[in-house]
Amino acid sequence: MKPDALIVIDVQRELVGQHPYQEKQLLEKILTLQTACRANGIPVMFVQHTEEEGPLVHGEPTWNIAPEIAPMPAEWVFEKHDRSAFRQTGLDARLKALGAKRLLLCGMQTEYCVDSTIKAGFELGYSITVPQGCTTTYDNRILKASDIILFYERYIWNDHLATVEPLDAVLESIRS
Repeated sequence: MKPDALIVIDVQRELVGQHPYQEKQLLEKILTLQTACRANGIPVMFVQHTEEEGPLVHGEPTWNIAPEIAPMPAEWVFEKHDRSAFRQTGLDARLKALGAKRLLLCGMQTEYCVDSTIKAGFELGYSITVPQGCTTTYDNRILKASDIILFYERYIWNDHLATVEPLDAVLESIRS
């Protein structure tokens, strides 16, 4: 089924500059999603994490969305100060005003902001699809980033809180 909106979470210069897992592939996949959505009249929305100090302060060059996938002038950008893109950002109100029910989500970090947004979106009644391989994160002291992503895609989200689909299938639904 055709999605109603694409939401790109926290793909900011600072975070991409820390070289998450498969960063180049992620940017290419998100650009492919954006291009397909824009060509088919599906709104593309962005979320930027904002902190009071550090590299993610509003207006700092490192706070900006990665230039490879930068928003178009008329696209919505929401600032968040917490993990969920829905918490006190206006995103839910904008989606409801558009009548959006089916969302595509992609971005960073898989186990933090993407996961929190998926869980909040599920609680708000949205049908969420995550294109496979369209989130990323970093290795941590215990797990490799690839294992974290696989764990969330297969065992936390898919068939529970969201649907995880191959990118080609998602692109086909966008174009339908």
